[in-house]
Amino acid sequence: MAVVNRMSMMEQVHLAGEDEDDVYGGFNDYNATLDTDDLANDPSFQKAVLRTSHGRRPPPTGFRGAAGAPVLGGGRMGTAMRGGRAGPSSMGRPITGAAAGQDSQARPMTAVRAAGYTAMGKRGGAGFDPMSQAAGPAPPLEAKPEDSPEEKIRQLEIKVNELIEESCFANSRGELSLALEKAKEAGRKERVLVRQREQMSMGDQINLDLTYSVLFNLANQYAANEMYNEALNTYQVIVKNKMFSNAGRLKVNMGNIYFKQKNYPKAIKMYRMSLDQVPNSHKEMRTKIMQNIGIVFVKMGQYSDAITSFEHIMSEAPSFKTGFNLILCYFALGDRERMKQAFQKLLSVDLKIDDEDKYLPHGDEDKLSKEDKQYNLVLEMIKNDSLRQIERERKYEAENCIKSASKIISPAIEMTFDAGYDWCVDMVKNSQYMDLAHDLEIDKAIMFLKQKDFNQAIETLKSFEKKDSKVACTAATNLSFLYFLENDLGQADKYAEVAMTADRYNPYALVNKGNVLYTKGDFEKAREFYREALQNDSSCVEALYNLGLTNKRIGRLEDALDAFYKLHAILRNSPQVIFQIADIHDQLEDTAQATEWFMQLIGVVPTDCSVLSRMGEIYDNDGDKSQAFQYYYDSYRYFPSNIPVIEWLGAYYIDSKFCEKAIHYFERASIVQPTQVKWHLMIASCHRRSGNYNQALETYKYIHRKFPDNVECLKFLVRICSDLGLKEAQEYATKLKKAEKAKELKDQRASSGTRRGSGRRRESSAETGADREGSGGGMRQPGKRSGGGRRRPNLDDADDETYQPRKQEVDPNYVDPLGPQMERPKTAAKRRDMEDEFADEELGDDLLPE
Repeated sequence: MAVVNRMSMMEQVHLAGEDEDDVYGGFNDYNATLDTDDLANDPSFQKAVLRTSHGRRPPPTGFRGAAGAPVLGGGRMGTAMRGGRAGPSSMGRPITGAAAGQDSQARPMTAVRAAGYTAMGKRGGAGFDPMSQAAGPAPPLEAKPEDSPEEKIRQLEIKVNELIEESCFANSRGELSLALEKAKEAGRKERVLVRQREQMSMGDQINLDLTYSVLFNLANQYAANEMYNEALNTYQVIVKNKMFSNAGRLKVNMGNIYFKQKNYPKAIKMYRMSLDQVPNSHKEMRTKIMQNIGIVFVKMGQYSDAITSFEHIMSEAPSFKTGFNLILCYFALGDRERMKQAFQKLLSVDLKIDDEDKYLPHGDEDKLSKEDKQYNLVLEMIKNDSLRQIERERKYEAENCIKSASKIISPAIEMTFDAGYDWCVDMVKNSQYMDLAHDLEIDKAIMFLKQKDFNQAIETLKSFEKKDSKVACTAATNLSFLYFLENDLGQADKYAEVAMTADRYNPYALVNKGNVLYTKGDFEKAREFYREALQNDSSCVEALYNLGLTNKRIGRLEDALDAFYKLHAILRNSPQVIFQIADIHDQLEDTAQATEWFMQLIGVVPTDCSVLSRMGEIYDNDGDKSQAFQYYYDSYRYFPSNIPVIEWLGAYYIDSKFCEKAIHYFERASIVQPTQVKWHLMIASCHRRSGNYNQALETYKYIHRKFPDNVECLKFLVRICSDLGLKEAQEYATKLKKAEKAKELKDQRASSGTRRGSGRRRESSAETGADREGSGGGMRQPGKRSGGGRRRPNLDDADDETYQPRKQEVDPNYVDPLGPQMERPKTAAKRRDMEDEFADEELGDDLLPE
């Protein structure tokens, strides 16, 4: 007991860190009165010890110490065997401490000191001191070797599972090739794992679940990458292995692959084999397999077999898809009565969706109780959650199936479409989907529109005027659109107002109102209605497109461009939107952007001749004739009757001194416009320029026979006949004079009608004559910008007589058979004298120029 009041070194270290106010402070201070070294020799202390329970405790059996005294054993109640009899047990509490055979102090019976921490015993034995340097460090725990075969196998299994997960995640992201590579790598490592187990004679410990996962994932990735043969081979490996339980169900996957390959007999075989291996308790699985069988029969045209499958499903677990497919099969067979029965079965399918009213909040927020407010908060959270979205999708699917079935069977179940559709509407009204009745009647009006029966459509829509506000608004919106298409702006405006009165937030009603104002020319008000429609529904593409057109019409090009850019973000490949963006950039004279957007448009509609010609015009304005020719030529290939494009191509070859090639285009133009003499004159001019005078003469003669009063043709006939020394020159010269005189009389009579505005009429007549006689320089290219400054290549710049017919100059090589010709007079008096030479009647004073 010499160690009772001595504190261990651990306690000393702990208490040394205490602050001065610690209640245990001072225990480490040395006091001579507390020296326990001589307590064993102190009779008073020993006498006191004998009076305690410690002194009365009998020694337990075990082993004897050095002095022969018994020492307390291990951690259980001590007993003694003396002479074969059990000795009395100790009267004190159980003693625990060091095990027998250990030379150490017993565990203390009080909480004064911690277990295992004692001071030096009375015999000088050293106790347990963890801070002692002599004790040395504690032996480390035995580490498991990392390179052991078992550890390698375990790590390899973990790696295989990780590769399978990575493959699945890559497939979900759409990275199919990466998913396949990961699946293949997992397969390779799994085979290495199996070989290692076999080498270690651990074949009975092969992880079959891991092997199944690797093969199944590999087959799925093959199928996702459309490597169907490899997928089928992998599935066969799984199916043929008897160690895999329920592997026969994978024949459904094999049947799906055969279905994609359009190998329908094998697909049915696989589906039926898998159906045999699915127990009856798995009704949902069996229903899906039966549905697949029915669809395959539909693909094969065996509608009777398909009906058998679909009817079985409708009797066990009815669904809208199956019911709709059943109606289609009866429709294919032309069975009216069964179509009606199948439609009624379709209406009896339960969606298993709660009432929509449960999502409606309770009354006025200010008058609600705390519970009702809490309820409204809950509704606000769940009204757009994932479960609510699933309910919406199922409801939309049901409505779509019912509407589509009504449209399909209506003409077949009755003598007329109207009667059949009315029967469908009556059935819907008497079912749990009575809310769809009004939508079906709206669809009925739309079906009349598709059949071009506008009167029936209008009458059907007018019947909704006295219905509830929602249906009346929809009907009024459609009526406004119908009347707008018929150009009845008054009725269109009226029903647009009705639709807006019923629902001011209806964007389509606002768009119809804006369209009416746009057509009337009130662009500012139309713009306001389009903007209001966008405020109510920012995704209304009609309002956004019309707003861009309106801004473009009133000259607000930047606002129009902003609207079309927003629309392009919604409709990425809309040709109309891309064209509007390109055209606005062209009007803003941003040629680079216009070219880029027109190139995008050509990528969307590569055969649009107007876009190609527009690109040719842009390059022509920039002076790039080669690029312009390429686009004009492509435009001509897709639409060889476009006169402006033909004219440009002919002018291009004339400027390039290839008149023979220009003839082909002018011949095409003469076919398109056979009454225009200028195309024939251009053909003859090309022959003349290329040196083929005989062909030119024949062409001029053909033109003279077809247009005997054409002055330009007669001039060229006189010139060519004179150059070739032909006798017809005199005949054509006489006809030329008569034609000139008749033409001049006609022009003067036209100019003498009204003196007021006569100058304007003469100018108009001159322009008309220039177009008719082949001036060739007044036709505008498609999409040409006003004020662009581009000059069209003249079709015959070197031939002034052809393209400036009013320039009355005499050919110096021309020999008049009646004598030398006098120079044409510059005044009206001289003109009258010249005409007298040809024995013509004298002009009156009222026909002389002012």
